[in-house]
Amino acid sequence: MLALAEGTCPEINQNGEYAIVAITKHGVDVARKLGSTFQQADVYYMSKFERGDEEEKQVQLFEGSVRLLLPSLFQSYKGIILIISLGAVVRMIAPLLKDKKTDPGVVVIDDKAEHVISVLSGHIGGANELTKEVAAALNARPIITTASDVQKTIPVDLFGKRFGWTWESAEKLTPVSASVVNEERVVVVQESGEREWWHYNSPVPPTIKTYSTVREALSVEHDAALVVTHRMLTEEEELILRNGVLYRPKVIAIGMGCNRGTSSDEIETVISETLNELGFSIKSVKALCTIDLKKDEQGLIDVTNKYSWDFVTYTPEQLNEVEIKKPSETVFTYTGAYGVSEPAAMLYSGAGSLALVKKKSGNVTISVAVTPF
Repeated sequence: MLALAEGTCPEINQNGEYAIVAITKHGVDVARKLGSTFQQADVYYMSKFERGDEEEKQVQLFEGSVRLLLPSLFQSYKGIILIISLGAVVRMIAPLLKDKKTDPGVVVIDDKAEHVISVLSGHIGGANELTKEVAAALNARPIITTASDVQKTIPVDLFGKRFGWTWESAEKLTPVSASVVNEERVVVVQESGEREWWHYNSPVPPTIKTYSTVREALSVEHDAALVVTHRMLTEEEELILRNGVLYRPKVIAIGMGCNRGTSSDEIETVISETLNELGFSIKSVKALCTIDLKKDEQGLIDVTNKYSWDFVTYTPEQLNEVEIKKPSETVFTYTGAYGVSEPAAMLYSGAGSLALVKKKSGNVTISVAVTPF
């Protein structure tokens, strides 16, 4: 049992990603029902409502003010579901708020489980999606007030998130979001990445226009821009970011061969220098690809772990199915494949040609491909 006291931070027993908290008799009924059906959730409620099966159900009981429990939950959970009045929740979480990029999603349920309300971190923190899931589990009404969700338009801070796109900086997220929800003239420039970013049944609003190049978008009057590209922008092109957000889609496949024992520092340096030469962003790298003989190469493993890239290996037979310009008998003698970096990058990306065919640098051979748009 958690004994909550002023000036202490209780040690909770976290098992899931979400915490469900109740402080009333009816709230406990809701918490137990939701906890039995909602995966990856830990249930907390006051000890005076103990039913006798809490240990079996891994419910954590507490004594004292729930306000003293919240700091520990904020530090530990991805989302917090509170069966407490909205006003009380707002007052209790106010001192805990830091940044929308780090605060957990907070959802409130009324005592009769009729309404599920997205309170905090609706987009980045995932509270809006959590609200919908909890409401569906309880057959309740989801309450979401985020403008982009209500108006069914682009959520700027989540644009392309389901594809793994990342934005370059947060500086213009708020003003660009305002332009979108206020139906100002917005241009979407997409040079690479997935095309299925509009996920509503309704058409794209007429205030949002799409263009295939930055130069083309700069030639028209607009109030805000969303730019999706793996390229580094030129000084002239960066004008579009005066009120714009730059997104990096995961579209670059790096094919690589290396000598046994090549250090991760050398591998990383070659990748960085090569991408700079091509004018590509390292944030758009999706995978590092090689032959299966190198699946235990520590330098390659360390680099992919550092950047959270896919580490993909192919058999010689798979690599030999790809036609390359200069098959190497020497490489075949040692590996059974006529090439490594080139066919590996092409296999993963599905590209018919390479942005960089092949470059030898020290102990490393590198090729670069971009997933076709």
